[in-house]
Amino acid sequence: MSLGFSVETLMPRARGGGALRMGLVPIADDRWLQPAPDLAARAAAFDSDDCVAVLPEAEAAARETAALLGVAGGLGEAARAVWEDLCLVTSDADRGYRLTGGAVAFPTDWRLHQKLGQSLAQVHAPIHGYAEQLSKGVDHFVATLPAGAIYGRANWFVVPTAAWRYLPQDDPAQRFAHVTTANAGDTLFVRCERQTLRRLPETGAVLFTIGIHVAPLHALSDGVVHRVADAVAQTGSGEHARRAAPFYAEALAGYAAARRDELVETIE
Repeated sequence: MSLGFSVETLMPRARGGGALRMGLVPIADDRWLQPAPDLAARAAAFDSDDCVAVLPEAEAAARETAALLGVAGGLGEAARAVWEDLCLVTSDADRGYRLTGGAVAFPTDWRLHQKLGQSLAQVHAPIHGYAEQLSKGVDHFVATLPAGAIYGRANWFVVPTAAWRYLPQDDPAQRFAHVTTANAGDTLFVRCERQTLRRLPETGAVLFTIGIHVAPLHALSDGVVHRVADAVAQTGSGEHARRAAPFYAEALAGYAAARRDELVETIE
């Protein structure tokens, strides 16, 4: 089992509703990163905003990351050469594992400067249920991840835009006000994060990559559309609200039902 590089192939591997889980799968080295990145889109994002920050304790890991990718420089140069955003997690005896570096061109509703220096629990604090269901498991996994191994997982969001950078500032009711059952195929997009983790052998830092893949509902197969609709419907109330689901869930469910009806009619 591995992870693809599209919403269509990532969604079947992503968590549905219900309890949070890491859902990690091993990744082969030759399937680690997007093989054909759009570097022009990456450059435009990095050129338009301050997307890179590295604390002093992560400078060596940043250089090691660049060297691993065959790039001269540090974390910013490395992230311009690949499709994935790059984050560094380092540890010290007093504070444990923390986010100490990042080159994040395509964030999904978070800002690097607000998370930098935080523990893993603090970074994930906005996720409802994380402290109770995932925090200890994530901390243990990061602490015991061996060098040489690569693991990956998929995460998903439903959003009203295909933009690579998703940093909404408006009220979610306004953000999704134009979405209806009739137009949901064109106005709702599934945004997947293809996340991987590997330990850097020299510094011992953990490199966390996030590759963004976006597709409109109408471009996805019936099975994936139904999985997205079911996942939204089964998401717990806190996460349901955080993901702004109350403002699109009904339209999404109606669209998925219409796709199901079309499929039945075709078969008959």
